[in-house]
Amino acid sequence: MHLLSYLANDQPRFGASVPGGIVDLTERTKFPDLRALIAADGLDTARQAIAGQKPDHALEDVTLLPPIPAPEKLWCIGVNYRDRNAEYKDNSDLPKYPSLFVRNPSSVVGSGQPIEKPDVSEQLDYEGELVIVIGKEGRHIPRERAWEHIFGMTLCNEGSVRDWLHHGKFNVTQGKNFDRSGSIGPWIVTSDECDPRGPHDIVTRVNGEVRQSDSTERLMFPFDYLIAYLSTFATLKPGDMIATGTPTGAGARFTPPRWLKVGDVVEVESSKIGILRNTVAAEQ
Repeated sequence: MHLLSYLANDQPRFGASVPGGIVDLTERTKFPDLRALIAADGLDTARQAIAGQKPDHALEDVTLLPPIPAPEKLWCIGVNYRDRNAEYKDNSDLPKYPSLFVRNPSSVVGSGQPIEKPDVSEQLDYEGELVIVIGKEGRHIPRERAWEHIFGMTLCNEGSVRDWLHHGKFNVTQGKNFDRSGSIGPWIVTSDECDPRGPHDIVTRVNGEVRQSDSTERLMFPFDYLIAYLSTFATLKPGDMIATGTPTGAGARFTPPRWLKVGDVVEVESSKIGILRNTVAAEQ
């Protein structure tokens, strides 16, 4: 299934994307939102609710939200594809452990909504990423059981304000959390339709030009490792999201850098998930 969250008549809803539009699940199930459905293992209920139903909304008539609008945790992994470490040109060894930071829900919007270039910086950058969505709570999850904890997958443009990444000595939090600087979506494709074991491709385009292209076959820290690692110190909860890293080719790595400008269109695509598309706007 392709499950999503959206606004219709300014009211938050959730549903399933089907040919021709969206079947609303807010009234057809007992769950208040998509995160609650995931936590209750309610996928069968959702399947039964959409069976034989015609779409309630056209996709273009609603405002898409991030699929989980308010996850308890939005983890982000840095420097995870091979060759990414070399982009830093610091002669460092390959990392022994994954780089890790978190984003606030307010820092991301849904597919089709504008991402904002902040007034205080000219260095807004794109980072296309695959995202795994946790479906089953767990702590100290062994790698061989990690796949059981993945509900599905979605996409992220992990937008970064590069100069603000360097304001702190030991963290990148500021540059990763500007309001509406990134995006997640358009939907979660459930694991029965999109096996997280992969392999999965990931492509990022700016104004139609391919800037990033890679495969999960080249991850240094695969999905099962990430789940085992994160759950060593934190309980993973249903609806938690893990952005799994971006390939080479972000705008900062060009000479000169190719920062995003107002009016640019950024697309992040994976063939088994779909396309996350956003236009860059000035800060409101």
